[in-house]
Parts: sequence; C-alpha cells; structure tokens
Amino acid sequence: MMNPIRKQFRPALMASAIAAASMMSLFSAPAAAQSGPGFEDPNNWPQYHRTSNAWRFSPLNQVNRDNVKKLKVAWIHQPGTITHGLQATPIVIDGVMYSISANNNVWAIDAATGKTIWQYAPKLDKIVDQVFYGAASRGVTVGRGKVFLGTLDGRFIALDQKTGKEVWSTQLTNPKTQYGALFSAPPQLAGDVLFGGTTGGDQPISGKIYAVNADTGKPAWTFDVIRNDPKSWPGDSGKVGGGSAWMPGTYDAKSDTIYIGTSNAAPDYYNYDRKGDNLYTATLLALDPKSGKVKWHRQEVPHDSWDYDSAYEALVVQKDGKDVIVHLNKGGFVFVMDKKDGKLENVWQFAENVNWVKGIDPKTGALIDPIYPEIDKTKTFCPNLLGARSWNHGAYNPGTGLWYSHAMEVCNDVVAGKDDPDNLKSVSSLSLGIESIKLVPPPGSKPHGRLDARDPITGKRKWSIKYDLPPLSSVLTTAGGLVFTGDMEGKIYGYDADTGKELWTFNAGSGLRGGPVSYSVKGKQYIVFPTGLGSHAPGFLAGAFPQIKDLPGGAAMIAFTLE
Repeated sequence: MMNPIRKQFRPALMASAIAAASMMSLFSAPAAAQSGPGFEDPNNWPQYHRTSNAWRFSPLNQVNRDNVKKLKVAWIHQPGTITHGLQATPIVIDGVMYSISANNNVWAIDAATGKTIWQYAPKLDKIVDQVFYGAASRGVTVGRGKVFLGTLDGRFIALDQKTGKEVWSTQLTNPKTQYGALFSAPPQLAGDVLFGGTTGGDQPISGKIYAVNADTGKPAWTFDVIRNDPKSWPGDSGKVGGGSAWMPGTYDAKSDTIYIGTSNAAPDYYNYDRKGDNLYTATLLALDPKSGKVKWHRQEVPHDSWDYDSAYEALVVQKDGKDVIVHLNKGGFVFVMDKKDGKLENVWQFAENVNWVKGIDPKTGALIDPIYPEIDKTKTFCPNLLGARSWNHGAYNPGTGLWYSHAMEVCNDVVAGKDDPDNLKSVSSLSLGIESIKLVPPPGSKPHGRLDARDPITGKRKWSIKYDLPPLSSVLTTAGGLVFTGDMEGKIYGYDADTGKELWTFNAGSGLRGGPVSYSVKGKQYIVFPTGLGSHAPGFLAGAFPQIKDLPGGAAMIAFTLE
C-alpha cells in the first residue's frame, strides 16, 4: 500500500517538478560609512544569510528607491537541468559566485559576467534515485580555501575553492538504514568545525547533527536530536522519533555558539506511542562548536503532533541594548529570546489563522490548550504541514527596523493513523502517522500568501502585500531602501522598504524558490535571483491551489545591474 500522502500528492509533485527619519541617512550614505554587525564585508555575500545574524541585508546602496526601475539583466547562468529549480542562496566572494544546482552540481561563476569558471559533479550513490527528498540542494559554504557541500547520499565534501577539485569526502549517514536521510542544506562553518543536519523529521529514524574537521573531514562529534530520556521518549519511541536539523544553522563567533533549529517528531500526527515532550525536536539549540554539547535550548513545540518544525533561521537583533534571537516556527508563532541563555522576551502570533492552540504564554512558552489529531476523526489544523511560512527566509533592514517575511494562510484536514509497517520498508518511506490529509482554505476565507513588514520584537505590522499564491522565495533587503523577492509564477519584485510600494518588476518565466543576494564587483552593484519553481512544497500546495500544476519548471541564475 502506498503511503497516503505520497498517493494523494504524487500528481502534484510531478507537476511541481516542471524607522524613523533619523535613520534614513543609512540609505544614502556610502556602504563603507557604516560599521558593526550586519555591515561587515559589504561587497560580498560570504555566508548563507550574508552575516551570522541572519539579516539577509546588503549594505550596498548604489541601487536604490530612485533608480531601481533602471535595473536590467546583466547575465543569465543556466545549469542545464531544471529538476526542482534553483533552491540555493549563492555565495559571492571577490567577484566569484559559488552555487549548487540539481544533484549536487557545484558551480563557480564569474559574478560580473555569468561565465562558468569551474563545475563539480559528484559521483553519487545510486541510492539517491530512491530517496524522497532528492535532487535539490539549498547551497554551499565557502571558507578556509574550500567550498563545502552536503550531498544527497549522506556525505560532507570539501572542494578546492580555486579549482573545484575534491579535497576530501566523508560519509556520515547510511541512506539505506536511515530512510534516505540526506543533506539538503549546506553545512556551516564554526571556525575549523563544519556542522549540519539531515532530513529526518518525517522519517522513522533517530535524527542527528553531524560535525567534522573542516580541513580534514575527520568526524568531530555527533549530536543526537532524540534525547536519551525515557520521560521525553518512553519505551522505544525515540528510535523512530524523527528529528534532525534540515536547515542551516548559524555560528556566532562573539559567543562561540552554534544556533540551529530542529524538526518535528515522528510519526508526525500519530502521537499515541510517543508521549512526553520529545526533546530535542521542534527546538532551537545553542551548541558548543568544539564538543557539540548543549549550552541552552528552547523547545517551541513540545510533543509536536502537527509537523510544526522549529528549523528556521535564528535572526539576531537588538532589544534594550542586548542581542535577542527572533525565531519563527511552522506553528505560526515567533519566539523572541535572549541570545545568551534562551530566556523568553516575548512570543507573538505570526499567522492570521491559528487553531491548534489558543495561544502561547509569552513568559513561559507553554502551549495554551493544544488540540491534538485523533484517530477516525477529521480535524482541521491551521497552519498546514508546510507551516505559516515555508523555509524561505525573511530579511531584516536596520534602517527601517523592520523584518520582511512571507506567510501563507492555508490549513489541512487530518485524520491520524498508525503507520502501516508495510509502508515503511522502502528508502523513500515517510512516517507521517496519518490516515488522510488534505489541504484546505482557512475557515471563512480563501487560501493566500503575504509579504509582511513587521517589528521583529513586537510583531506589529507596518505593511503587508497579499498574493493569490504563497511566494516561496526568500527575501533580500538593502541599504538602498529596497526589498526584493519573487512569486511562484516567476515575477520578481522590488518594493520600497518603508512603504511596500512596488517599484520594479521582472518576469523570470518560472517561479522562485531560492535566496536572492546582492554584491559588488569593480564598483558595480548586482542583484541576483535564483529562479525555477521547485521543491516538494509546490506539489503539496497544489492541493489548495490547483493552478500550481500548470506552472512551468525552470532553473536559471539571473543577475541584474543598473543600465
């Protein structure tokens, strides 16, 4: 018998493959005039979120509100295959762009011309043809003279930054025994430690975070997301408890701390056999990079029974003179916590439609009257299994003090059910714990998407833009007073960061799923968008948005600059 969710969504998955005025000087001053966190190395995009505070903010202002309408295509780079589109956030250092396309193909590209400098195509184990979360990758990491990637067959690989030649390769997972657990996100650097987690929240495994020596590939430590605690995981439930950390973490050099979020527990909706809080699933972890030991943790969704991971980016901003982490989870709430110890500063509701809890206590983080899935009974849960937002990242602009993030208002009807052992025999099996699941509109309204501009500490919304289809692109904001993003139909937008007014558009031909970036080469600023509709999200969303099935696939890196 086919896994119910795969049976329901297979056609869709196939189709998816195809601040105040005093701050305004920030937008007109030269980039070099600014300093401090978020402004370092302005001409490059050296990390996944550009800087360790996860702002996705470029200090460049050559392209600004007044001239953005003059942006023209500078170059286009095509990787040759459109499978799952381009989901990466490219890295740009000293005029060279490093990115990744389907099947772990790594590219070094001249960032001013789009010309390929080198390409690396790994020889992957044939097991990758069987895994569920296959083909796509969300980026690479560059540092210590190397380009690092996590592979579809469970490895970390280091390449020579100049030549693309393989330096080392370390096998970390066994895809055959770990249900195809793979690295879909790029591992990150913490000094000489390279760390990252695999897929795993929806798989009957015991999820882990891995670390190796970045120079040699020698394993350094492994962190078990499934805590060895019978109160948290009674009986043998932890052996198939899911968990992992499938999005990139960040490393804060100032405190020498890794911040990384973890995924949901498994089976996702059938919680009868895993009583307890199920640590460390649906948790933001603060880890020591040398040992992998926990410094502190904040579990945002105890006993997660709705597929509400806490795997998203750990945004760091200032509140009352101290650093706080602003952390969105799929359940539709944002946790604001002290960076040094995880103490709660606030919890605010991000999604408009939330019904799985009456709320979350902003002082303790406790769930208020949660409602759980049941056997033989249909229950509607808002948000849906993809979350109040998918993994596409938001961006923070220090000039406006606003956090720009997409949202989606879609719910799902769920009937819980025990996994059939016969359905858990293949590498691609998922442990969803459902009898049935169906995406549905929010009660009394139509499903839709948004781009919100909010105060990250209080959640107060300054402006919002509504879309018929939920955008799956990450967001970029710049010192030019701009916000860039794209939608599922392939339209790229440039908005006024203060007002949300649309200032520029371009039709890319296929939807956006990756992370736009900005950088400068020889004094010229570029804005670059990875394009091509992809990932499994469009397939899932087609249950609520049938028109997604007709959207074209693609894969092209498109760079823009001023005339």
